[in-house]
Amino acid sequence: MKQAAAVIPVRYQSSRFPGKPLALILGKPMIQRVYDGVREARLVDRVIVATDDERILQVAKSFGAEAVLTSGSHNSGTERAAEVAQIVDNNIIINVQGDEPLVTGGLVDSLVEALQDEGIRMASLMAKVFDLDLLVNPNINKVVTDHENFALYFSRAPVPYQASDFFFQHIGIYGYKKDFLAEFAEMKPTRLEHLEKLEQLRALENGFRIKMVEVSSPTLSVDTPGDIIKVEEFLRKKGHA
Repeated sequence: MKQAAAVIPVRYQSSRFPGKPLALILGKPMIQRVYDGVREARLVDRVIVATDDERILQVAKSFGAEAVLTSGSHNSGTERAAEVAQIVDNNIIINVQGDEPLVTGGLVDSLVEALQDEGIRMASLMAKVFDLDLLVNPNINKVVTDHENFALYFSRAPVPYQASDFFFQHIGIYGYKKDFLAEFAEMKPTRLEHLEKLEQLRALENGFRIKMVEVSSPTLSVDTPGDIIKVEEFLRKKGHA
């Protein structure tokens, strides 16, 4: 089975949470928790923290991560990951956002496994959510798929509109074939991407398919300082420090 390289793109500036990657979660910087989770993956032989900020670079190196400085002109983590992908030999690149402190090796491996298929160039994760009150929450990204679990659409709006059993929450961890990541990063932003503020719609609008891999439960990502509290509560319940 082909091994992958994982890239964790992170930046210091954030409109809602400046310095987010260095925020402490039960005493550890968030970027370290993301890195440690990705390192658990069996099918990843290289993990690289990619940042445009010297502070994040030094913290990452302090806990033993491979870390590189990237261009400060990138508009997204995808562009940052695409830059770093050029220095690795792996044909499969996993892009793990730096605000996913509960990422596990199993989640990463599930994407690497999906991308063993030569016909799949991009893949991501989804999980069933049965709490239908969350369907209207614009901060929870939803995805609908076809019968083969290829994405039909992603939205912050309630989709499916009248779901009465469950909906699929999109988990923002992506896998790419290396050549497609470079191609995707060069595509111009699209109308639906702008409206929904969901970059993955760029691939769909350009006619490319995204394979969705179902996993058992959503992760808790960090967008605001209040999300740190939620993650710490989760970790304490699980008995993790």
